[in-house]
Amino acid sequence: MDSSVLKFKKSDYIVPVFTLLLSAGVFLFAGSPLYAGSAGDTVKVYVDGEEYAAFPLNEERDIIIKGYAGLDNHLVIKDGEADIVDAHCPDKLCVHQKRISRNRETIVCLPNRVVIEIEGKSEGEVDAVSR
Repeated sequence: MDSSVLKFKKSDYIVPVFTLLLSAGVFLFAGSPLYAGSAGDTVKVYVDGEEYAAFPLNEERDIIIKGYAGLDNHLVIKDGEADIVDAHCPDKLCVHQKRISRNRETIVCLPNRVVIEIEGKSEGEVDAVSR
């Protein structure tokens, strides 16, 4: 028998299997509702780093945002979600981003320098006091 042949023992499989299980657990947890941020209540719009407007997430709206250099983004707030449905930018990556509704989620249009962010109550904020 050739001495250069490697033989694996049962203990040689422990680290790779443990790593795979741990990675799968983190992947599944990150996509779960437990990991998602709390529901947001306000849509904040920033243009070129400055706050442009704020809208309640629970009211339906159709807004044209004048971005950098006069380029437009079309924001629709509907069913508690915010979405960019059209933009005057070359790549339209912001249009292809998913709708947002959770605290701290964002949609970004780099060419127009527009950022749409959901804000809500922070995790530690108190909504009521009892005696």
